[in-house]
Amino acid sequence: MSSDSERLLGHDDTAGGDPAGNRDVWLVVPCFNEGTVIEDVLGTARETFPNIVAVDDGSSDESAAAIHRAGAHLVRHPVNLGQGAAIQTGVEYARAQPGARYFVTFDADGQHQVKDVLAMVERVRGEPVDIVVGTRFGRPRREGDQVPLIKRIVLKTVVMLSPRTRRLGLTDAHNGLRVFNRRVADDLNLRMNGMSHASEFVELMDSRGWRVAEQPVDILYTEYSMSKGQSLLNGINILSDGFVGKRLPR
Repeated sequence: MSSDSERLLGHDDTAGGDPAGNRDVWLVVPCFNEGTVIEDVLGTARETFPNIVAVDDGSSDESAAAIHRAGAHLVRHPVNLGQGAAIQTGVEYARAQPGARYFVTFDADGQHQVKDVLAMVERVRGEPVDIVVGTRFGRPRREGDQVPLIKRIVLKTVVMLSPRTRRLGLTDAHNGLRVFNRRVADDLNLRMNGMSHASEFVELMDSRGWRVAEQPVDILYTEYSMSKGQSLLNGINILSDGFVGKRLPR
């Protein structure tokens, strides 16, 4: 994938603290026109995870400057390629860094929470699993749960129509919060550039024999993040792109 990669001058791996000893963890953050929020998102995450690569996927706003200010590593796509392409680029960058052992896909819009990442990293470190996927449906529904009804319908429909997802025991295959080890990172080769990369992730989990687990997570839905969220049409597009992806050669 074509990208203009730049390591930030003056990047300090000790900045933001490293209380949990997470220097071997890399957060991969795809970013498209998130300039109003990404500096705060990255700044908060770097207090616990000092190693972050944000992939500016052809943004037309001030996202790149905000990533600079947050102190993260920056990789840039000259044009918008899609979230799947940005994740692949970010993982390729992160796995080339010395000492990188664990990898996290983390959204730029503030929906994902560091507390959930910590719990998932601990599981990948200590349990016989290669990848832990976040789920919004891994516990009884509680008062205050924020998953909108239309999104719940779309996500549950995708699971119902995916034999692979059911075979792996996943309840929320399109949750973008994932933590995985070096085995997965080295073997990852996403070909679906857009949102349908999530279905491709599931296909790879199944076909490559990665050991999979789920972790209940809390997604923070704000007015901002909801304005950029998946619609029913996007869910349909994910399904149709998944059928196309099955026909692409590996």
